[in-house]
Amino acid sequence: MENNNVFLTFDSMADEELLRKSRQGSQEAEETLIRRYGRVIRSLARPYFLTGGDSEDLIQEGMLGLLNAIRRYDPQEETSFRTFAVLCIRRRLFSALRKAAGTKNVSLDDCLSLESSLFDENQSRNDNLRGPEELLIDREEAQKRYRNLLLLLSAYEQSVLRCFLRGMSYREIAEITKRSEKAVDNAVQRIRRKFENLPQGDISSS
Repeated sequence: MENNNVFLTFDSMADEELLRKSRQGSQEAEETLIRRYGRVIRSLARPYFLTGGDSEDLIQEGMLGLLNAIRRYDPQEETSFRTFAVLCIRRRLFSALRKAAGTKNVSLDDCLSLESSLFDENQSRNDNLRGPEELLIDREEAQKRYRNLLLLLSAYEQSVLRCFLRGMSYREIAEITKRSEKAVDNAVQRIRRKFENLPQGDISSS
């Protein structure tokens, strides 16, 4: 019971405070930080999974990116820990995906478009590695692809997709949609196939 109270105390702390305590040797603080970012990692890894990546391997890579952020973050910098952590996670995921593909023709925009431009506006604005014109174009393309995909999905599949890209587990999605985890898994597989077969151009105007 005492251990649970410790975690409740840590849960109320800001990321930077948890990081400070972690560096002072608190294992509970680091574990709390890792648990807090579990869904962030899943949400960042899910678009890769949709385009053919291995979800569990990518989530592990994302976790390594988070641990790297915990080790390297400089609190004297102006950026928040969250911004820095998301950047480290993304870089790790993209590096793993390029390595797995064995080619330089993998596009970061293709991998992140559904997630970064549509489901996490704050993270998109904080990505200072790219110019505003590029971000605007990417956002417009992402929105077009998302609209086109929704036209091919049933209402149930649309609900599953929104939850899925936000990093929810199959169990959480099943609870929200009042379906079984198997039904959720089947829906995800259908969405993947429809996304991979998505035609070029704006089918909403055809």
